[in-house]
Amino acid sequence: QVQLVETGGGLVQAGGSLRLSCAASGRTFSRYIMGWFRQAPGKEREFVAGIWSGGSTNYADSVKGRFTISRDNNNNIVYLQMNSLKPEDTAVYYCAATLGVAVISNRYEYIYWGQGTQVTVSS
Repeated sequence: QVQLVETGGGLVQAGGSLRLSCAASGRTFSRYIMGWFRQAPGKEREFVAGIWSGGSTNYADSVKGRFTISRDNNNNIVYLQMNSLKPEDTAVYYCAATLGVAVISNRYEYIYWGQGTQVTVSS
């Protein structure tokens, strides 16, 4: 069982930055593929970024070059650094975890989910 708690959301102007954190419980955090997803009102939950236990990463095209995912296996935390934010990045951001050997972008393959944190980007 893994529990995930996201923090770091908030209101920011377009062009600004935010860093989201996801703290995970459990002693096997390093085994998990960690992902960030987001869901805007009226839209499907979509993949944003993922990181494998070995450090490989994958990003949605819409955030490449602006967002960076990283993990601290010693402290069971995964981060999402978001730069050059746009109004279309406004959404609830969720942290998720699953097991595997490569980064997974399919939300249905993730086992554990956090409660989400709101990110609002004003124009």
